[in-house]
Amino acid sequence: MAGETVITVVGNLVDDPELRFTPSGAAVAKFRVASTPRTFDRQTNEWKDGESLFLTCSVWRQAAENVAESLQRGMRVIVQGRLKQRSYEDREGVKRTVYELDVEEVGASLRNATAKVTKTTGRGGQGGYGGGGGGGQGGGGWGGGQQGGGAPDADPWATGAPAGGQQGGGGWGGGSGGSGGGYSDEPPF
Repeated sequence: MAGETVITVVGNLVDDPELRFTPSGAAVAKFRVASTPRTFDRQTNEWKDGESLFLTCSVWRQAAENVAESLQRGMRVIVQGRLKQRSYEDREGVKRTVYELDVEEVGASLRNATAKVTKTTGRGGQGGYGGGGGGGQGGGGWGGGQQGGGAPDADPWATGAPAGGQQGGGGWGGGSGGSGGGYSDEPPF
């Protein structure tokens, strides 16, 4: 939506993500990130920590389950999302305002760590470059054409054009139905 404040925060998880489910079955994970600015003091020749920003974050659906399974307290993360302000009255009747982040993307920082990423089986939904679309019609991302069996055809790095050259969506992985090949480390060009 236009006019929303999108920010990226780099920091450490304060606690393990807490996974819950709404009555309708949608997954939501809540977690807090502490981001502490550091500046170099030339007079003392030392790094100084500034005041930490603690931000409550929430992520929904499949991404929530992935976060709960992959991240834990103390990990350095990169979080991007829409900053929201919420006002409420506490038990004593004092008006309070909090800032929360509706997460679009989250990942572990690889500055001081390594990771092995495992792709989950797609259930459609989120969009992004592949356009989402999980099964049925294409989502309008790079692929564009008819989707045959779900996530593998939506992968822009999938190889194996249909016989007779490229057909359908005119982009990566957008063939008209069928298997579209397997996964490969090789780019399609």
